[in-house]
Amino acid sequence: MAANVNDLRVGQGFDVHRYSDDPNRVLVLGGEHFPEHRGLQGHSDADVISHACTDAILLAAGLGDIGSMFPDNAPSLAGADSVELLKKAAMALRDAGWRVINVSCIVVLDDPKIASKREVIQKRLSKAVAAPVTVAGRRSEGVGALGRNEGVAAWAVALVSSESPL
Repeated sequence: MAANVNDLRVGQGFDVHRYSDDPNRVLVLGGEHFPEHRGLQGHSDADVISHACTDAILLAAGLGDIGSMFPDNAPSLAGADSVELLKKAAMALRDAGWRVINVSCIVVLDDPKIASKREVIQKRLSKAVAAPVTVAGRRSEGVGALGRNEGVAAWAVALVSSESPL
């Protein structure tokens, strides 16, 4: 059944993490590991792509944000797999009568280039939310904190539909 325009909502997500000085911390983007690169600081795996996507779907459905569902001080979430958190958020959406139509995410970093792993990342995230997820990488062009290689940021937009008329 086609969604009525009144049953659609858009959510926007954002996440940023600074690089970690811990040599054992692995960079995780969209669930994909980049072991040859510095990891990001965070309570979970600090996956900015998954975090931005999670915020986007939760905010679209009016279900709070990633921090309210998955607090960054919960001991049980230390080192958590953020794709699994995204999957749980998508399940909460379905339980609340919503479904994800699509998610689009842009990650800003100069290195690594994600193009070689984009397909794997998109398939993994699409499976987690049960809808198409697209990811693109952009360079910082040397601007600001991201250009000084202090961290990585990601923005996401999600479209969701109510399973029943609002």
